[in-house]
Amino acid sequence: MWSGAKRERVMFALAVTASVVFGFLTVADAWVLGWATDEAIVPAFQNGDTTSAAIWAAAFAFLIVALIRTLAVIGRRLFGGIVYYRLVRDDRLNVTRAYVRLPLSWHRKHSTGSLLSNANADVEARWGVFMPLPMAIGTVAMMIAAIVTMLAADVVLTIVGLVSFPLLFLANGIYQRWQAPRIALAQQLRAELSSVAHESFDGALVVKSLGREAAETQRFARVSEQLRDANVSIGRVRAVFDPFIEALPNLAVLAVIVLGTARVLNGQAAAGDVVQIAFMFTVVAMPVRSFGWVLGELPRAVVGEARVSSVLNERSQMVWGTDSVPASGPVEVLVTDVSYSHPDDPATRALTDLSFTVAPGSVTAIVGSTGSGKSTLISLLARLTDPDAGDVRFGGVDVRNLTQTAFTGAVALVPQATFIFDDTVRANVCLGLEISEDELLEVLELVQARTFIEQLPDGLGTVLGERGTSLSGGQRQRIALARALVRKPQVLLLDDATSALDPHVEQAILRALGARKDAPTTIVVAYRKATIALADQIVLLAAGQIEDAGTEADLRSRSVRYRDLVDAYDVARGEVDHE
Repeated sequence: MWSGAKRERVMFALAVTASVVFGFLTVADAWVLGWATDEAIVPAFQNGDTTSAAIWAAAFAFLIVALIRTLAVIGRRLFGGIVYYRLVRDDRLNVTRAYVRLPLSWHRKHSTGSLLSNANADVEARWGVFMPLPMAIGTVAMMIAAIVTMLAADVVLTIVGLVSFPLLFLANGIYQRWQAPRIALAQQLRAELSSVAHESFDGALVVKSLGREAAETQRFARVSEQLRDANVSIGRVRAVFDPFIEALPNLAVLAVIVLGTARVLNGQAAAGDVVQIAFMFTVVAMPVRSFGWVLGELPRAVVGEARVSSVLNERSQMVWGTDSVPASGPVEVLVTDVSYSHPDDPATRALTDLSFTVAPGSVTAIVGSTGSGKSTLISLLARLTDPDAGDVRFGGVDVRNLTQTAFTGAVALVPQATFIFDDTVRANVCLGLEISEDELLEVLELVQARTFIEQLPDGLGTVLGERGTSLSGGQRQRIALARALVRKPQVLLLDDATSALDPHVEQAILRALGARKDAPTTIVVAYRKATIALADQIVLLAAGQIEDAGTEADLRSRSVRYRDLVDAYDVARGEVDHE
């Protein structure tokens, strides 16, 4: 809590000040009532008459106190709300920045639903305590003023009434201990529910095509029911404690009235003092509940703090250097003794002692059966992760020594899964780059996307929708290729990035790309025989190792594995139109 108050010290101070003013005026209201009782109401009952001056003075005092209290309540809620929403906004931004900063290896260990929960529900829970906190602090000031005022009026009645407050704090403490594990479970289940929902929505095609609607509904219902039960458990605890906590101040008021009446009849206390103290306990009871609200929010805040801090304090990140890529055109790619194991299975080598060279401006095809390490190699070349041993060099510079700007400016990756943002065609291709119309159309022509884009309702301004579901797989891949090429990369990495294209379209794109005078150094994961034939060099992977490397003719003549792999693929796949 202290860190939040420190971050928003001005607004928090204003909220607390307004709450303190409200507290003091609450006490003043009770004092005015007591004074009015003695000066205007009691004389009216005793003498049958009272002075208009006393009535007007009491009315004016009540009016002034009520007006200032109203302004204090507005200030407390306004400034307190500003504090809360600013803290939530800042944390959401910080969590998002952490997501962007953290390496892909970290993201693979955390579900999307959990990440969404961290940035939303957990952030709100972390700072939820700041909504009642200013009122609770103001209540402390109010309690001090109230106790002093009540002691001055009648010590006995004050002591009788105050007996309820230790019981109130004890009940709140027990309440917090009982609620903490229940709220922690509910927060965890919210994250799980978000994960299940995200998976179901993301895998809508699989769910619909395989008739898994009922199973997915049941899976969602199971977690939803668990969350319901957790929330019901929280509600049960509140149902037990809330009436008890509500009743304690009322019992104190009742005790003060009963004892106070006896003391007035015995001449030991003035009627105004009894009214003042009874009313004081009545109006103080509600603000005192703010301690309960703070304590009630603390378990959620603790859980939210832990979950958000686990992201913000995570220090695993890609370390960048200070060098730049030495050349402005295509560069040599040198892979030397590279080995890598996945973090979840460190004992098994995914890649072992890989070494090969890709000449500037040339095309190298990576070929291998499923699980041979092709995509893992591409992820190392794209520096989505770093090798356990060995190094990757662009233009003679270890990629780990490059600045992030230099590296991302030099390399473009087109992955297996094409992602399309819910934005226009232009925005999806440019992604923030300032590209002229002519340059953009030239790249779209090269990837054979210009024709179908011009046929869209608004051309380049057409909004493609979430994940580009209105486009075919081949169209999405062409947009992804254009997105990479418009950046004029020095190294282009294609991880099965043309699998949804017609073979002749794929070949036409790769031939056009290779014919450009500024053609990047290209490394492509390939399966089709005709595509592989366009490569200047072929690297054959088997079980994470380079089994052979050379031209297509070399490998066809000497590698049975290569022939079987490529021929089997073409026979199985044929000339299928995937659009």
